[in-house]
Amino acid sequence: MKKKIVAATLLCGVGALANAQTSMQLYGRLDGGLEYMNNLSTPDGGTASRWRAQGGDYGTSLFGLRGYEDLGRGLHAVFNLEAGFQLMNGTNNNGNGSLFNRRALVGFASNQWGTFTMGRNLFISNGVWDFDPFQQQGFSSASLVRGRNWPQASNTLNYQSPNIYGLDFAGQYALSNVAGQFNNGRAAGAQVTYTHERFQLRAMYDEIRDANGRFSDIFSSSREYFAGANIFLNRFTFQLAYTHMSAPDAPVPELATKADHYWVGLKYQATPVWALSSAVYHVNVPGGFGNATMFEIGTTYALSKRTFFYGTVAYTRNSSNANFSVAVNAGDSLDNPPPGRNQTGAYIGISHSF
Repeated sequence: MKKKIVAATLLCGVGALANAQTSMQLYGRLDGGLEYMNNLSTPDGGTASRWRAQGGDYGTSLFGLRGYEDLGRGLHAVFNLEAGFQLMNGTNNNGNGSLFNRRALVGFASNQWGTFTMGRNLFISNGVWDFDPFQQQGFSSASLVRGRNWPQASNTLNYQSPNIYGLDFAGQYALSNVAGQFNNGRAAGAQVTYTHERFQLRAMYDEIRDANGRFSDIFSSSREYFAGANIFLNRFTFQLAYTHMSAPDAPVPELATKADHYWVGLKYQATPVWALSSAVYHVNVPGGFGNATMFEIGTTYALSKRTFFYGTVAYTRNSSNANFSVAVNAGDSLDNPPPGRNQTGAYIGISHSF
């Protein structure tokens, strides 16, 4: 009888210890609203306006699981699974049918040595998010670079250092996984960040190669150099950034070989629940491909810590031979205006996190 009691006590103790050392969290975001855009191209060469129900304009709707297991001596096994979807129809939002299209990671984390993970992840160029006044919304720093700074990457090795006196480092390497074709589809990048209570600075380099291992398109397969700064002044945050993209293997004169992207913005936390954002973005594509400037203003109003309303208006002014949209579109998308035409867009919606 005593042996049974001792055994039961040990089992309970082991179970309690396991619970104390392991954590798992279900999380997500639901985002939906209404969107308006004008001067969209039509197949017959004309233009049209559009109202539509649209999810994810403020931020991608998603759900995920993340957790850790305490391995002792400050070391943890960690994982993260994350899937994005379109709220309005419930479908996977990247079109390739993968379940965890944003993140599928496993690795180790240490307060002393940093975090190392492997799997599918957001590409390191998403690091511009922290310096974008519109945090890579549907209309944002991603618009005038046609989404170059917000892709995902598979087969990645990722490292994030601990913060040491305000300084931290992150690196990412995405293998091609193709025998005999080491460079084909390969991607990599690194960033260094310094954070102070009054400002934050970041420098980043990344590269994405095409299926032939070349830098053939500034907006999809290119080298990217980024520098950004945040300045924190009470309720105000000033943000400015510069990005240079290079695609030396692009066919000339059909495609550009380089582009420069700048922006400056201001965020104002007017009250604990109400905030305003504004920004001006500019892209210049030498070689006769033109330039564009986007002006944007937006607001959020929090109903709780997890739920808020939002509204954003943007206007893109194109040079005579440019066709950039307020939204993130490929160069051949009908959602772009015809060359030389300007475009206005707006959206309102609600975002809830859990």
